[in-house]
Formats: sequence, structure tokens, C-alpha cells
Amino acid sequence: MAVLPADPSSRALIRRLLHGYLMQHRRGIALAVLCTLALAGLTALYPIVIQQGFDRFTANDPQLIWLLPLVIIVVTCAKALAQYGQAVAVQSVVLRVIEALQGDLFRALTRADLASVVREAPARHATKFTVDAAAIREALTKSINGGADVLTVVGLIASMVWLDWQMSLIAAALYPIAVVPILRLGKRIRRASGGMQERMGETAAQLTESFAAARVVRAYRLEAQEEARAAHAFARLRESLFGIARTRASLDPTLEALGGIAVAAVLGFVGWRVASGQGTVGEFTGFVAALLIASRPVRALGSLNAAMQEGLAGLSRVFAVVDTPRHILDAPDAVPLPAGRGRVEFDAVGFRYDGTPDAALTSLSFTAEPGQTVALVGPSGAGKSTALALVPRLYDATAGAVRLDGADVRAVTLASLRDAIAYVGQDAVMFDDTAFANIACGRPDATAAEVEAAARAAAAHDFIAALPEGYHTVLGPGGGRLSGGQRQRIALARALLRDPRVLLLDEATSALDAENEALVQAALARLRQGRTTLVIAHRLATVREADRIVVMQDGRAVEQGTHAALMAEDGLYARLVRTQAFDNTETVAA
Repeated sequence: MAVLPADPSSRALIRRLLHGYLMQHRRGIALAVLCTLALAGLTALYPIVIQQGFDRFTANDPQLIWLLPLVIIVVTCAKALAQYGQAVAVQSVVLRVIEALQGDLFRALTRADLASVVREAPARHATKFTVDAAAIREALTKSINGGADVLTVVGLIASMVWLDWQMSLIAAALYPIAVVPILRLGKRIRRASGGMQERMGETAAQLTESFAAARVVRAYRLEAQEEARAAHAFARLRESLFGIARTRASLDPTLEALGGIAVAAVLGFVGWRVASGQGTVGEFTGFVAALLIASRPVRALGSLNAAMQEGLAGLSRVFAVVDTPRHILDAPDAVPLPAGRGRVEFDAVGFRYDGTPDAALTSLSFTAEPGQTVALVGPSGAGKSTALALVPRLYDATAGAVRLDGADVRAVTLASLRDAIAYVGQDAVMFDDTAFANIACGRPDATAAEVEAAARAAAAHDFIAALPEGYHTVLGPGGGRLSGGQRQRIALARALLRDPRVLLLDEATSALDAENEALVQAALARLRQGRTTLVIAHRLATVREADRIVVMQDGRAVEQGTHAALMAEDGLYARLVRTQAFDNTETVAA
């Protein structure tokens, strides 16, 4: 039978779900309750109708027995109507609650600190919207329907007591015995559900990784290796699912056996009473009908605890994400970013990623004056991308300060800071939306003319106009309908439309061929005009054009200056150039 979980954390989850989500839909709940009361009442009428039909009609006028089927048809139709209304009302409320939970979860993830999001593979996050949401939905549906089952059982018990209170005591004495195994099985299911969700997340993450690496898998003939990894993941998932299925499978047989014992005991007692003349055939038939009708809702209440435990496990995981504290927030006294032309200063900046012993940046200092292009170069792992991420506060410096136009970026509002910055990475991020929408997300209030002007400046207008529906062509997942160079120019158009003070370029041309690179470089030249640009580049041509080059090693700035000055110093930068660390055929000559 349905029992409120004794675990305080479970009660807290239920209260939060009730007050934070369910109570927002009082009208739907009221309609569900109304239909539930009608359904329970009409179900409880069945035994009374049968008893009255056999006893009253046959005793007074046997010819009236034909009214019994008519009454049953009326009651059945009314019950069916109430059942339909209850099912629709319940699903309306449940699905709206799930929608709200998914919205809160997505909002929490999109606004969470980048560090907390990247700890898990995207597929693991996705399972919370699907698998966990499905478990919560089932638990909610069964819990609300459990209210109908409770009322139905109460109504049937009232009918049985009205028919024969002595027989009712026999039936009632046996059902509570089922509570102990049901509660024990529920705890086992909740523990197993946590493991199952982990296996689901692992499997989804592995499949996503394998499909994303399809070219590498085929090029290196890794098919057998990936198949073995997938088979291992499927086996672990099967074991987890089978563990839950085996535990849940024991519930119905337990309830079935107890129900059978109750029915047998009642039938024996009722048969003896009728045979001894202490009861009527109508009472016997009505009581047995009530007992048999009650078996279905009683079994449903018995399995409710298992569904609740799975739902609570999913709800716990969802709320754990929603409640994860954010650290990248507006300071209590944060002010809008002051006016300026984009002067960026790193003042003895230090940074360490959570859980790593070594610092990613140590006393990094340099200045990018308004309108300058500053190139960050150095060997892999020197901290270049980390430094770039500190400017828009994707992470916060753990020592020193990053300043934009004289203001510490931690002292200004996030909205004003990020509105002043545009970012273009090596892999141009495209959304599964139209070309227009992909550019306009740089500035959502931009007009069509402004979007087209940005596309022209980024050398993207011609190929966009040639698409089947022009700017209204959906680009597909990841911009799959475009080449790498075209995606990059869309990303540059997005940045141009934003009209930022500061432009962050993270190897924006390293993955392009010569023809596309020339087009993108021309667009970049227009984009950099009048803006402060911090660029991570592996192309010597890009580095040589910079006003200042900051050479990084082990999170520090070991050299700074122009290309000519650094070559004259014959330090790390000169060695990088001579060893062709930059992708350029003229490297050695330089």
C-alpha cells in the first residue's frame, strides 16, 4: 500500500515538489480530484448494485431482474466518463510539472559555472531531461492515481462493511502484512535506480563520443575496439536494468499471493455462512465482487512505493543540479562596465582549476591597449586558452586581477561585461536554426539589414544568398550544411553584429584551408579595426601582424614585444619560429 517515505530527505523532496510545482496547477488538481471522487464512488457502487439486484429484485418481483443489467450499464458508462476525465486531468498536471522541472534544470545548466558543466559529458546531462524526467513522470502519475486507488479501496471497504462487517475484518487483517516486504523492496529499488541512471549516462556519453569520432574510428580501423567498448557498456546497463526489473517483478506476485489467501479465506467463511442460512446470495455475490474489484487498486498501491522510489531518485538528481551553487555571479555592489575603448589589463593574474595541483596561470601580466591586437603564443599547455577565458569571466582569477577599461571584471555586472566582448573559436559553433538566427544571436534585436551588413563584412553574404531559402535556410545540427570556412564566416558575422569593444580569437583560422583562410583573414581584418583583440594563433602570418606578442610558458609571460624585437632577443619565441612551431611555410626564413 502507499506509504509516505520515512526518509527525511524523501519527505523534503516531496514537499518541494508539492509546494514548488504541483500547487501551481490547482485548477487541474481540483478537476482530477473531482473526477477521482466520482470514479471511486461509482466503483464502490458495483457491489451494492449487485447485492440489491439479487436480493431486492428477486425477493419482491423476479420480473424486475432485467433492470440490473440496465443499472450496471449506467454505472459503467458514468464510471468510464469519470475515468477518462481523471486520466486527462492527471496527465495535464503531470506533464506541466515535468515541463517546469525540465525548464528549471535547463536554466540551471545554462547559467551554471562553466567549470561545473564541463565536469560531465553532455550526454550525461541529457539523460536527466529524458530518463530522470520519465521516472519522475511515472512516479507522479502513479502517486496521483494512487489517490484514486485509496478512495476506491475506502469506498469498497465501506461497501463490504455495509454488506457484512465480520467478513470485512478477515479481508482487512491480511493486507497490512504486505507493507513490510513492499517497503523493503522500495529501498532496494531506489538504490538500484541510482546505479541504473549512472549506467544510462555512461552509455549515452560513450555512444555520443563514438559517433562524433566516426572518421577517426574508420581511418584507424577502430570498429572492433568501439564495438567491444559499447558491448561492455550495454552489458553493465543490462545488469542494472535487470536488477531493478527483478526486484520490481517480485512485488505483484507477493501481492497476488496475499490477495489469493484473503479471497480464499473470505470465500470459505462466506460459503459457510450462506450454507448455514446466516447470509443471502446477494450479500455473498456483492461481497465477493467488492473483494475482487479491490484487488486491482490494492496491487497498484503496492507497486506505487517502487515507482515513488525511482521517481524520488530522479528528483534528487535533478534538484542536485538546480541547487548547485554558482560562483561566477554579480558582486553585491556590481556596477555596469564603464565607458571605454577596450583596454585589457592582466595584473599578476593567477588561476588554478578545481581539483588540479598545478596552477594554470602564475603572475601573468600584460596590457592590450585600445585598438591593439595582442597575440598569445607558446607551447601547448602554456595557459593561452585559460587566459582568454578569464576576460568574459568564464572562470574567475584566483590571484591578481583582469581589468577592462580600468574596472576589475569581477566588480562589474556580467551582462555589461559580456555584451562588450565577442568570441570566435577554432570550431565555429552553429545552432540547428536558420542562417539569420545564427548571426542574429550576436545581437538579438538587430534588424534584417544589420544582419545582412554583418554577413557582407564577413564575406558570408554570397554563399548564404545561394542557399535554398537564403537567410532563412536551416543550417542543420552543428551547421552541417556548410563547410568549415563558411561556418567560420557565419561566426565572424555574429561577432561583427555584436560590435564589441574586445574581440577574443582562439585559433580562429587554424582548421581552414588556404582559400578559406584568406577569406576569413580578410573578414578578421575588418572585424579587428578599432577593437582590442586578444588572439591565440598558430599561424605565423597572424602572429606577425600583432601589435604585441605575449610569449607564454607554464602559465607565465616569459617574453613580450613585436615579432622583430622578439626575434632579435633570440629567446623562446625565436626558437618556436625556427622549429616551425607555427604553421607557415615561411617560418624558418622569418
